[in-house]
Amino acid sequence: MFDSPFDVFALIIAIIAFLIAIKATSQATELRRRLNSLEEMFYAQRQVQPPPLMPAPVQTEAPATAPVEPPPLAPETELASPPPVTADVSPPPLEAGTEAGAPPPLPAPAPGLEERLGTRWVVWIGGLALALGGFFMVRYSIEAGLLGPGVRVFLGGLFALALLGAGEWTRRRESISSIQALPIANIPAILTAAGTAVAFATIYAAYALYGFLVPATAFVLLGLVALGTLAAALLHGPALAGLGVVGAFVTPILVSSGKPDYWALYIYLAIVTAASFGLARIRLWRWLAVTTIVFAVLWIFPGLDAAELQVAPHAFHVIAGFALAALLVVCGFMFGPGIEDGEIEPVSSSSLGAYLFGAMLIVLSSAHADLALIAFALLVAGTLFVAWRAPAATGALGAAAAAVFIVFAEWAVRANPDMLVLPGGPLPGIGPTATDGAVTLHLVTAAIFAAGFGVAGFLVQGRSNSAIIPVVWSAAGVATPIAILVALYARIAHLDRSIPFAILAVLLAAAFGAATEALTRRETRPGVAISTALFATGTLGALALALTFALEKGWLTIALALMSLGTAWISMQRPIPFLRWLAAIFAALVTARIAYDPRIVGDAVGTTPILNWLLWGYGLPALSFWGASAFLRRRADDAPLRMVESAAILFTALLAFMEIRHFATGGRMTDAPSLLEFALQVCITLAMAIGLERLRLRSRSIVHNVGAVVLTAIAGLISVFGLLILENPLMWRTDVGGAVFNLLLLGYALPAVLMLLLSYAVVGERGKVYANTIAGGALVFALAYVTLEIRRFYHGPILSTGPTTGAEQYTYSIGWLAFGVVLLGVGILVNSERARLASAAVIALTILKAFVIDMSTLTGVYRALSFMCLGVVLVAIGWLYQRILFRRQASPPAAPQTGT
Repeated sequence: MFDSPFDVFALIIAIIAFLIAIKATSQATELRRRLNSLEEMFYAQRQVQPPPLMPAPVQTEAPATAPVEPPPLAPETELASPPPVTADVSPPPLEAGTEAGAPPPLPAPAPGLEERLGTRWVVWIGGLALALGGFFMVRYSIEAGLLGPGVRVFLGGLFALALLGAGEWTRRRESISSIQALPIANIPAILTAAGTAVAFATIYAAYALYGFLVPATAFVLLGLVALGTLAAALLHGPALAGLGVVGAFVTPILVSSGKPDYWALYIYLAIVTAASFGLARIRLWRWLAVTTIVFAVLWIFPGLDAAELQVAPHAFHVIAGFALAALLVVCGFMFGPGIEDGEIEPVSSSSLGAYLFGAMLIVLSSAHADLALIAFALLVAGTLFVAWRAPAATGALGAAAAAVFIVFAEWAVRANPDMLVLPGGPLPGIGPTATDGAVTLHLVTAAIFAAGFGVAGFLVQGRSNSAIIPVVWSAAGVATPIAILVALYARIAHLDRSIPFAILAVLLAAAFGAATEALTRRETRPGVAISTALFATGTLGALALALTFALEKGWLTIALALMSLGTAWISMQRPIPFLRWLAAIFAALVTARIAYDPRIVGDAVGTTPILNWLLWGYGLPALSFWGASAFLRRRADDAPLRMVESAAILFTALLAFMEIRHFATGGRMTDAPSLLEFALQVCITLAMAIGLERLRLRSRSIVHNVGAVVLTAIAGLISVFGLLILENPLMWRTDVGGAVFNLLLLGYALPAVLMLLLSYAVVGERGKVYANTIAGGALVFALAYVTLEIRRFYHGPILSTGPTTGAEQYTYSIGWLAFGVVLLGVGILVNSERARLASAAVIALTILKAFVIDMSTLTGVYRALSFMCLGVVLVAIGWLYQRILFRRQASPPAAPQTGT
């Protein structure tokens, strides 16, 4: 067995070392116990007879303090230091029957290594060894051919019975007289667990390896073992319960059949679930209830993907599991555990939600079969009933509402898959008719769901002392009817215009409005204020849907924007933070809607300038968001307000850009941009930037601040790349129009004026470089307008054709010089240094042109006149600076000093 004597010596040394370690540990434990006992005795004596800390008042000769001598210590504790002495020492209260001088009972010492090794670890390892021993014995008998299959199975059964009998015998020997939780390491539990494991293995071997048992018999036997294990867990603790529940739910996998019987499977699982839930209820083991629910939901999936789904047994499984969970797991309902009023318990809510999820899967997998839909409706109704009676399950309302919406949304998309990628409305010859499928049953079910959630959400108000309970009910009562109405509209009306659905939406809005009014008049109760606001929001949502159903699809954008405005107004009446975020969410939805289709209604925008669908699709949302931001700003400057303000600025800018594009292209929104479009965009953008600069001074909003800068940057980019490069009439063949009122006035003169006004709007509020850059842009565009107008005078509407004559060059010089003189005059009259610097820049440019261009291109009288005029103007400017400007700025002479 051993390869050499060294192996024997090593084993002997290891055993001796192990015994020495155990002995040393035992001695250390005994010393620690004696030391603790002596310390307790010492503390008790000091507390009962405390030594005097100060001398008595009559003994005036005694010193102020006297040393306190500790009592003599035992030899074992001579090295221990006495505890510190405090001024306030009072004896502890004594128990009945205890003398004053007797020491208190000693606390039980913590288990040491030896105790843990001998009482726990060896028990666990022993139980595992017993189970493995049974397995290995069977394996050895097979490999050696000692016993036949029947004898092996018989002996395995005897071994399992022996272990189970040993577990029961040791339990009775320990005199357990009542059902109570035992330590996880006790011997009876380990023996019983080993016995059940061997029993599982033996029955499975008789079925799978040797064919002694038919599937039905093996299934029943394994189930009985699992149920017996769960029953034994009442006596032997949670470890055996875990083994039993795993074995019970794994048994159907071990016993397979070519033709599965789902009725037998789900009846067995119902029995197992009942036993497991009952054990979890008796022992209050939440982990066991959660484990059972997880396994039960996983057993819903087999057969869902079959070609012919057996709806009836699957429906029975979810209904039975739901009923058992409601009876035994939900706190505060029927036989469930108790709980404080108004508390939502996670296991109670998730247990109902899990079976609702399973029912939803059955409906979707069966293509909305009638029986599956009826079972789903029963579970939803059961959820409402249980949550009504047991507030601990209120969290299941959210799962029920979500499942209802998913079922009806999938029903709508299944019949109209084109709605996911195409605009609304039926496609001729392709879209299905409204009567396909079980429409009648869905309509009846939808009406029951909407009425159930809505009415219950209203009636539950004021019944609970917790605020979260009525809020959850009202949220489900508002969201579920609206979601169902939208799903039915998508399925039956194909997202097209429908007056009947608009009437339903108006009736729903009236119901929500009546609920809002009734809750407003009620006494103040926890959660009623938030619930009132939710019903008011539902009123606005239903009205918006009514507009959407009754009018064209583009009104959805308007409806959502109006909901943002209405929600912001409601937040003024009911200052609830959620309402502010709801207004911001509506603004985000409208923004996402225009990102999908910027023309709002596709090709139906129309050709009428200004008064077209763009005005309503962008203008009304912009007004709504501006109004919503005004309401929200009265409470706080927070993230929802900034989102709504951003949407207001965005829609205002988009309204201007889209209307300009529509006007410039004659309704053909896909045409290339033109000089007219760029000119209008620059003017409108600059005007909006000026407005935001004025508005931000009052609001101090960071959104207005950033928006003004962004609009200014956009205007600058369009000005440079659009007006000066891409659509510059000097470079491209463009008809600028008449002599005075033409595109040059709109594209260059008006932007110059607006840039100048914007530069003055930011003076003192932003950086000097920022303001001077805008003023420089104004100067460039003003000079460009003068130049292009002179070009228009000589070349007509098309500026890019024809040669440049000497008279034209001379006119450029005269025009630039006159423009510089005008700027100088304005600077002198209003005492503007910026205007005078602009004048100097223009005159310097004129001088440069005279010496670089005029001298080489002009001949004859034009050359002479150009330089003569330039000289006269320069002399006149010098005279103005000397006689007027500097004279005005010179300080008066000092008054003569007079003696006194």
